[in-house]
Amino acid sequence: MADEAHEREARLRSQLLTHREGRSPLNVVRHLLAIQAQDLRGARLAIRPRSTGVVAADVDAALARRELLVSWLNRGTLHLVAADDYWWLHPLTTPQLRTANATRLRQEGVSPEQAERGIETVMAAVAEAPQTRSALRARLDDAGVPTAGQALVHLLFEATLPGLIVRGPMVGPEHAFVSVEGWLGPAPRPLDRADALRLLASRYLAGHAPATDRDLARWAGITLADARLGLAAADPPDVAAGKPPSPRWPSPRLLGAFDPLLHGWVSRTPFVGAQGKVVTTNGVFRPVALVGGRVVATWSLPDGVVTLVPLESIPEGDLARLATDGADVLRYLGRPHQPVVISDPRVS
Repeated sequence: MADEAHEREARLRSQLLTHREGRSPLNVVRHLLAIQAQDLRGARLAIRPRSTGVVAADVDAALARRELLVSWLNRGTLHLVAADDYWWLHPLTTPQLRTANATRLRQEGVSPEQAERGIETVMAAVAEAPQTRSALRARLDDAGVPTAGQALVHLLFEATLPGLIVRGPMVGPEHAFVSVEGWLGPAPRPLDRADALRLLASRYLAGHAPATDRDLARWAGITLADARLGLAAADPPDVAAGKPPSPRWPSPRLLGAFDPLLHGWVSRTPFVGAQGKVVTTNGVFRPVALVGGRVVATWSLPDGVVTLVPLESIPEGDLARLATDGADVLRYLGRPHQPVVISDPRVS
């Protein structure tokens, strides 16, 4: 049990959760390599507990400065990454997704000819200016390309796979698509596959060690054989260096939806324990509260009020610290201060 506790603490440390420093959004994203971002507010919130002195608007500013971007990468899921990491991570993690997406387009009633016309339409639009999803839908509808159901998503995915578009700046409240070449400039010289796998494994371990080949394969959406090749060439961090006699848990804090802590390994049991239902059957990862490095509650933000729902008994002192962190969530999001609400509190 002591070894399990130290492994959990080491992972929390790799995840930048055991101590907070004045890190920029770019610093945090670089360290974690890729932050799941189909819920963009959740991706923004992933920066807060791993830094000090920043706000959510700083993430949007980094997107506008072309330091960060969002694209479909690992496992075919939207991720927030540093712009320069996109160049090698995209060709490493997306080619295997093309066949499945072509099948989905056919299932959504989009013919190969319509898909080709759709990509041409999207590229003409982003050549003019960053385009929101709703603006691209209107362009595609005008071009006679199906967008109903999931067709629009898979058309945009189809334009992403060959490296034509990514999500760049915010346009009002919406995230906008841009041309890769127009937004980022010419592509750098590509890495060969062995070098890219070594880099992937090294960067993954920096934010997730201790971890196994199966953990890396699951997280990146690559084969187990490729994960083993990368890890064999990587220089793993020495996670045992300076190991304290007993684990040092992070202070109680709130994590956003789809936080990287719940995505990094094959099993999330060390962090969620019996609270596995914080991940719903349809794959939604709820915002959670950590105490002692474990999930003890979920939380939400109805009407701008942080509402905490305990999943087990929480000591009064820890509950007070979570309320303080809830106030910091509102500060980070630029919301007015409101007292944290405890729904059905279970205080020991």
